[in-house]
Amino acid sequence: MSAASPDRSRSIPPEAWPPLARLADAASRPVQRFFQVEAASGILLLAAAAVALVWANSAWGDSYRALWHTPIGIRIGAFEFGRSLEWIVNDGLMVIFFFVVGLEIRREIHQGELSEWRRAALPLVAAVGGMIAPAMLYMSTAGGRETHSGWGVPMATDIAFAIGVLTLLGRRVQPALRVLLLALAVIDDLGAILVIALFYSAGVSLGPLAVAAAAFVIILALRGLGVRNKLAYFAPALVVWAGVYGSGVHPAIAGVAIGFITPVRAWLGPTGFVKRVRAPIDSLTEREPNPPSTHDVSVALDRVSRMRREALSPAESLIHQLHPWVAFGIMPVFALANAGVKVDAVSLEGSALHVALGVTVGLVVGKPVGVLIASAVAVRLRLASLPASIGHRELLVLGCVAGVGFTMALFVAQLAFLEPKLLAAAKLGVLAASACAACAALALGRTLLKPGGARGAALSEDEAECSTAK
Repeated sequence: MSAASPDRSRSIPPEAWPPLARLADAASRPVQRFFQVEAASGILLLAAAAVALVWANSAWGDSYRALWHTPIGIRIGAFEFGRSLEWIVNDGLMVIFFFVVGLEIRREIHQGELSEWRRAALPLVAAVGGMIAPAMLYMSTAGGRETHSGWGVPMATDIAFAIGVLTLLGRRVQPALRVLLLALAVIDDLGAILVIALFYSAGVSLGPLAVAAAAFVIILALRGLGVRNKLAYFAPALVVWAGVYGSGVHPAIAGVAIGFITPVRAWLGPTGFVKRVRAPIDSLTEREPNPPSTHDVSVALDRVSRMRREALSPAESLIHQLHPWVAFGIMPVFALANAGVKVDAVSLEGSALHVALGVTVGLVVGKPVGVLIASAVAVRLRLASLPASIGHRELLVLGCVAGVGFTMALFVAQLAFLEPKLLAAAKLGVLAASACAACAALALGRTLLKPGGARGAALSEDEAECSTAK
């Protein structure tokens, strides 16, 4: 065996049985390769949605609905808090999703595609156009008194699915188009968050909101005192979530707000880490020929651990830690809980039909129309400029891809419609529209875009991390 390919069995823990360890390694390698694929999160989302649809429409459909209505809660003395499993996913786990969204937005504003007006102008204008046009088309199609609350449903883009569609186009997609999509999606998320906060929150109760504000101030104070242990922020963050929820504002806003104030500057940074990490390592090597004691190694490791924690900013560190859980855990579970529409029970008549059509037209037609018109006007007025490799063909494909609304659209639909028949129609519209938008983007991409060689081969590491986190 060559030095380039060392025997893996030599690196297993001393207590492990080599044959069993090699078997486990061989079994886990395909799973590891899957999670390294750019479109893995989108594939998993699609699989979760498919399972939900099949399960809800099968002979075991009642078990699907019973599962998500299972009551779960805690009881401590006289205090009791219980909610359904669906609520825990939509109002609990999804707060972590929105927390990561807040981190992403803050990072992009600090040092990413939104840090300079020159780079942010085009995706900002395209995103705004891609939100206004779908809402207007929805209102013109389904703007009745019963249905007007759903105007926010077709405004959102699902970045995981969108990146998956672009990945399927391979070398036809230039890196600039991917970067533009990521920036557009970040702004799109910010717009959706503002819509949720302003239009999809119940009557605000000031008492719980004051409690949330006080806990928020505590988080700011801890940050001002230089507290770096992330666990110290957990209790006040939980109080912020509870206060926002009790006030009538959707708790997703709490996640975004906390993510938005998370520090984005590293204490040491990569250079400082490299310089300082040498001292504890050198302190061990200086003891040769006598081997260092276990205590010496423990002290050195503690110092290295603290430096490692400060090599990245808290925001970057949290994104790195949480994005696998969000992309491969929370989002698929959300899809499984919300995509299970019982098709034969959806009555596409009257207002329900208007909702389904409004959502479908908004996503499939409104997104590309809004992106194209807004971008063209901004370029004509010299408010923004197109990258060298981006033309109207690429913008059309981008607009179609942006019509894949899935996760955020389903989330807004949950808030927009309390009536079951309208909610089911909205969900069906989101699923159908996302499928149509993805197919249209693939067809147009293969027809209009020419292979661009190695430049369009893959996402950079930073882009891949950003897309997975969302």
